[in-house]
Amino acid sequence: MSDRGDKGPKEGADAPSLEERATHSGSKIGDRRVRIIRPAASEFRRRGGHYVATPRVDAAQGRLGRVYARARHILFGARLTSEEEAGERLSKKTGLAIMASDNISSSAYATEEAMRVLAFAGGAALALTMPIAIAVCVVLAVVVLSESRVIRAYPNGGGSYIVAKDNHGVLPGLVAASALLIDYVLTVAVSSAAGVAAISSFVPAVHDHRVLWSLGLIALLTVGNLRGIREAGVIFAAPTYVYVLSLLGLIGYGLFRVASGDMPVAVLPRDAFEPEGIEPLTALLVLRAFASGSVGLTGSEAIANGVPNFKPPESRNAVITLVWMGTIFATLFLGLTYLATRIGIAPDQFEFETVNSMLTRSLVGDGTFFYYLVQISTAIILLLAANTGFSGFPRLASVLADDRFMPRQFAFRGERLAFSFGIIALALMSAAVLAAFHGSVTELVPLYTIGVFVAFTLSQSGLVRRWWRLRNPGWRLSMAINTFGAIVTGTVLVVVAFTKFLYGAWMVLLVMPILVGLLFAINRHYRTVHDALLLDRPDEPIPVLKPPVVLIPVARLDRATLQAVAFARSISPSVRAVHIASTAESAEEFARRWRRWTSEVPLDVIESPYRSLLQPLLKYIERIDERDDRPITVVLAEFVPRNWWEWILHSQTALRLKLSLLFRPNTIVIDVPYHTEDPGHGVTPRKPEDSSQ
Repeated sequence: MSDRGDKGPKEGADAPSLEERATHSGSKIGDRRVRIIRPAASEFRRRGGHYVATPRVDAAQGRLGRVYARARHILFGARLTSEEEAGERLSKKTGLAIMASDNISSSAYATEEAMRVLAFAGGAALALTMPIAIAVCVVLAVVVLSESRVIRAYPNGGGSYIVAKDNHGVLPGLVAASALLIDYVLTVAVSSAAGVAAISSFVPAVHDHRVLWSLGLIALLTVGNLRGIREAGVIFAAPTYVYVLSLLGLIGYGLFRVASGDMPVAVLPRDAFEPEGIEPLTALLVLRAFASGSVGLTGSEAIANGVPNFKPPESRNAVITLVWMGTIFATLFLGLTYLATRIGIAPDQFEFETVNSMLTRSLVGDGTFFYYLVQISTAIILLLAANTGFSGFPRLASVLADDRFMPRQFAFRGERLAFSFGIIALALMSAAVLAAFHGSVTELVPLYTIGVFVAFTLSQSGLVRRWWRLRNPGWRLSMAINTFGAIVTGTVLVVVAFTKFLYGAWMVLLVMPILVGLLFAINRHYRTVHDALLLDRPDEPIPVLKPPVVLIPVARLDRATLQAVAFARSISPSVRAVHIASTAESAEEFARRWRRWTSEVPLDVIESPYRSLLQPLLKYIERIDERDDRPITVVLAEFVPRNWWEWILHSQTALRLKLSLLFRPNTIVIDVPYHTEDPGHGVTPRKPEDSSQ
């Protein structure tokens, strides 16, 4: 008896396992002990009734693999386990930086966008910028109050999509989702373009290459977010607070100078609008200016959509962050607007310099430290504002993927627990939009606010129905708040859609129903697949299938073919080989060699006069399939070279055939790889005397 003793029966009959049980007999009759041997314990450790893959399983193999893994570690950071997700949550301080930066950064261009519309009526019309800013802040207050109710009612996130779907139905929910997805794409595009515009205000050479600079900023954000949401928040927190503090300092200094009578001299734009104006000052023009200024409301829905990103208690931290966001934006927006109109700043017609840049130069002078601090921090936070899209889009897409309205890849978390597929998809789409509109903030803004107000209106009206249906304590107050919110946001939506329709809003209104239809189509596909794959009952027995008809495409007689034929005969008695020849002579020669090699496996030789390979072979498989009701199994012999670079020296016929058969029904494709370093592979070679038969 060996020192390991007699092995007991393995679990799963003869199937190998990660564990072996060795039975040892004791000194007394009937006395024995069982020793559990785990040869793969370094790769798979036992936890209860299942195995857990250790880090060694995912360790890089080979020199190139280790170099690639090292580069990924430097670029994206160390891998995180699923249990570490709680540590990736955001505090209120980092949450404000990563999820509220879009709304806060809108103060850098919201005043200018309202001014640019009013400027068409002449310089005197710019005095209406301040009343418009006050109206925008009133709407923001309503939105913040209403969104706080969304957070408390739906603490699991999803925001407008979940609220609308839960209370209005699937179609309104998908409308809200499509509106938000479009808004997130535009958030990245607009914020990147605005960040470059801030840079070009003090580095004019950047203006001519603003598209390339914007694309570079999007790429930088993509890498930052692939590193994980918490690390992105830590990276982006400092610039956000520098921007807020520097602008508060600028506003405080400006108010002091105005109050003390030391009125600054306004810096004039390089290319001013016509002083007399080219349009009359009508109510429609004022509404257009309000719609452009309403760009400052974008991003205010991001916190309600991403409540699960916060540390516990999630709802409370999200509401506090939401209030902070609204307060900071209103303070900056109103302060900058007041100073710009009071001093007499006018917008640049061709966007060579921003209003905030001219305001800062008017207050602290050109080339001063504080001027560069404001401009650089503005550029950085506008870049970071795009990060709101990177935090909102992937999470909303994952919720839609869980509901089977988007491809399942969007629900996948990468090595850093980030929704990697959604991040990359957002980067590509926003880059395409930005390039299509030449990196111009003014051209992009008309597309920007439609989606957010569609989502606002649907979520607020959805909560009205929820409070009416549940009637829980305090429902009357909540219903009144959300009713007022729905009326306000719905009114703003109509104004924005009407006034910006001809300036680009029609594109969003056209794309939105197309996107809803696409989401419906994806869901229909998943439901069809689910119904087709669903078991009739949980204890449904495993069916007993007939041995398949096995076809072996062979190109030559070699060890790879020998191994494929041996495998085919091990799974079915019905085996047939097929060879495609280009000439009659080569067809006869191959058939003669096959008969000399074996008579146990029949061979069909097909001459292809036009030297095509795949089409005759596919048509042959189709005709064989028509004559038999059993499944067709195609066994492919494939030589695998030792080095990756040798792979390109081979024709890859097996790969092309696998791709051709991938979508063919009733067909199973089995690849039998042959490695030169292990020629046996369990195949018993034929004796020399047998080869002469």
